Amino acid sequence: MPPASRASSHTTTDVQPELKRVMGPGLLLLFIIGDILGTGIYALTGQVAGEVGGAAWLPFVIAFAVALVTAFSYLELVTKYPQAAGAALYVHKAFGKHFLTFLVCFAVMCSGITSASAASRAFAANLVTGFGIDAGDGLVLLIALGFMGLVLLINLRGVSESLKLNVVLTIVELSGLLLVILISGYFIAGGDADFSRAVAFETSSDKSVFLAVSTATSLAFFAMVGFEDSVNMAEETKDPARIFPRMMFTGLGITGLIYVLVSVCAVAVVPVGQLSASETPLATVVQTAAPDFPISDLLPFISMFAVANSALINMLMASRLLYGMSKQGVLPPFLSKVHAGRRTPTASIVFTTCIAFGLITLLSLNPDSPVVALLGGTTSLLLLTVFAVVNLSVLVLRKDKVEVKHFRAGRMLPVVGTITCLYLVLPWSSGRPADQYRIAGVLLLIGVVLWAATWFARRGAPTGDTDS
Repeated sequence: MPPASRASSHTTTDVQPELKRVMGPGLLLLFIIGDILGTGIYALTGQVAGEVGGAAWLPFVIAFAVALVTAFSYLELVTKYPQAAGAALYVHKAFGKHFLTFLVCFAVMCSGITSASAASRAFAANLVTGFGIDAGDGLVLLIALGFMGLVLLINLRGVSESLKLNVVLTIVELSGLLLVILISGYFIAGGDADFSRAVAFETSSDKSVFLAVSTATSLAFFAMVGFEDSVNMAEETKDPARIFPRMMFTGLGITGLIYVLVSVCAVAVVPVGQLSASETPLATVVQTAAPDFPISDLLPFISMFAVANSALINMLMASRLLYGMSKQGVLPPFLSKVHAGRRTPTASIVFTTCIAFGLITLLSLNPDSPVVALLGGTTSLLLLTVFAVVNLSVLVLRKDKVEVKHFRAGRMLPVVGTITCLYLVLPWSSGRPADQYRIAGVLLLIGVVLWAATWFARRGAPTGDTDS
């Protein structure tokens, strides 16, 4: 039975209450900024510099431009359909294909797991740096797994994310980046910086400048993701059609400016080779600029806090998405099991954490593998694919006229967004390592296998055992 006809048979007592609209402009802005800030800029600045040399700011500028164009499409869709479902809702409305909708939803879930896995490795690296531990790869791996185990326990217990907590987390994350800028500014004012590095391209011999910039942009895009999560707060935002565009653009502008300043400061203070070799690049910048300044020792711990928050939020998102897909009958029913006391989706939490454990362990077995860069690149690969489909959905849904007044992205921007996102996804144009495609492919294959098993099980079940 279609949902509409099913709802018509309910009594008024069956109608679910709407979510409470509590987010005004200020809280929405802090939510967007807090969601974008995190592992990407704290952990991958050195890897970006390793691709293009001192011009590390350029990939962040291009990544910001791509995110901005895609944000126009998200704004048209969220103000046109102000519901808390995000990309999956838009793709389903545009194409009406359940399998495509599932793939988009599962890709978003996988991006949460890869992002959290990258954060756990960055957490471990910052911990050993902060405490001055001379640790090998084995100890870093154990700390990363232990941290992910802690995230598992918190997730199982149940975490109530409040807007007040988000404000505190955002301020702490932002303070770390401002600390980098201020201390670097002090170093620069003393005449010790080398700004000539900021305009010097230093690419590997087998890549052209254009391909190196494309590769670095694909990686830098990991630092810009997060703005798309805000559309899931549409039903809890006051007058979303009016305030969403202003706050989305303001949040992207603030984070983009901070990222460019941080990347310029980083390459001016620390030689590119040293920066790219560090798993804690921003801590290296601060310790180089002010080795005797006591507050500089705080940055590894601020970085730990920032990436820990990213990991927890992403694992919460991933487990809830998996739970939701199981509850809708597109994944095995055991994944929708909920703990009777804690009311947390126990099976999906354990399942997503096991995938994260496997990713962290397998990639860490190769001592030459840049674990955070690989996982961060895989995250951006998955989300850029989703963004390309969302940009395309805007064009398809132009024929769907709605009565509400909504934001319009214009005629060309969704086309530009589709092309640029696809460009950064394709291997021959983006210069991505093949391992990123393998990781993404294996994760999506797991989803397809689960989906197929569920489909066959439901097809062969008696009529009374299937949903109407």
